[in-house]
Amino acid sequence: METISSIAKRLNVTNGRIYQIIKEIPADKQPKKDAKGKYNFTKESVEAIESYYNSLSSPKTDNESDLVKQLRADLEDAKAEIKAKNNQIDKFQQLLDQQQRLNLSTNRQNEKLLDATTNNTPSQDDRPLQNDHTDVLKPTESNSKGEETKTLKKGLFGWLRR
Repeated sequence: METISSIAKRLNVTNGRIYQIIKEIPADKQPKKDAKGKYNFTKESVEAIESYYNSLSSPKTDNESDLVKQLRADLEDAKAEIKAKNNQIDKFQQLLDQQQRLNLSTNRQNEKLLDATTNNTPSQDDRPLQNDHTDVLKPTESNSKGEETKTLKKGLFGWLRR
């Protein structure tokens, strides 16, 4: 005697799917219910369920194989793209490491220069002037248009003012 569960296991589907198939097959091949509401399967009804299921699954197999091929191709494309992105990330990481090393080296050099200048007595060039007009020139005969021209200040951080 067949049951819903045994047919579902054999077809590798759920019990609910078997109930759906029973509703879809012709009424003359459907299994009959007993007084308790359970299905009584005959050989003919089991064959009708199996043939209906096989007719549904066989066309899908061709479509599924095309779908699987497409999904595999998409997966390979995605893997290649991820590999390229990982290479880019590695290159950016190397550049970032190099930049950090350069910044550290520059900071150390600046600290050494700062220590060297603070340990020395300030020279005339290092002392700030009270009336320091070296940044902007006043209009003169050679500069009669009144344009401002900047000259470089001397000192430790003079290169920052450029």
